[in-house]
Amino acid sequence: MNVALIFAGGTGSRMNTQTKPKQFLEVDGRAIIIHTLEHFDNHPAIDAIALVCLAPWIPHMKKLLAQHHIQKVKWVVPGGSTGQSSIYNGLQAIHSECPEDSIVLIHDGVRPLIDEALISANLQMVVQKGNSITTTPAIETIVQTGESGNVTATYPRQECSLARAPQCFRLSEIWDCHQKAIAENRLDFIDSASIMMHYGHTLYTISGPAENIKITTPLDYFTFKSILDMRRSQQAFGI
Repeated sequence: MNVALIFAGGTGSRMNTQTKPKQFLEVDGRAIIIHTLEHFDNHPAIDAIALVCLAPWIPHMKKLLAQHHIQKVKWVVPGGSTGQSSIYNGLQAIHSECPEDSIVLIHDGVRPLIDEALISANLQMVVQKGNSITTTPAIETIVQTGESGNVTATYPRQECSLARAPQCFRLSEIWDCHQKAIAENRLDFIDSASIMMHYGHTLYTISGPAENIKITTPLDYFTFKSILDMRRSQQAFGI
């Protein structure tokens, strides 16, 4: 069974919007979260979707799902205080009803510029090697800085990649890692790749498109709009 776990539990403080969380901002008449969900809802290999949402916004989310005919969302669960706890809430719902060998594709609700090919490539990598972390090549040199702002290390960009999403795992393995983290009171993992690495898993990557951005700031929002406009123009002119 292939299950998408989409987490959209953030408040979007860096977006500086006063009216609604960033995942509910509209582009082309659809909320960003709907743009994201459509890719998984339309993919023939995705069997179900677990959606993690800000608790006060769950009624609105359910209205959007009905309005846009999103069919595969089986669970809508409230988010936690951190990304890690939000993902765990989604995993709890999945783990209660799905086989242990299910593939779970963990994805940001505000990362709408994915496509069918990227989802398929992740699924294939999990079948082949057990997990899959979507990345994109670093196009500039990465530096590490100290507390005073001084550079403590540099990393050649040809040896570096940026971790993105989906991040995909067997249900039994990602569930086990979350259980260990809770037992050890480790609640500070930044993403699923980090928690899996901490508990000894070797991770495997696939390279995804550079435009697979997370919409966090107003610049990201307008970049998303521009990319959609460009794609429409290409389709209109048969490019």
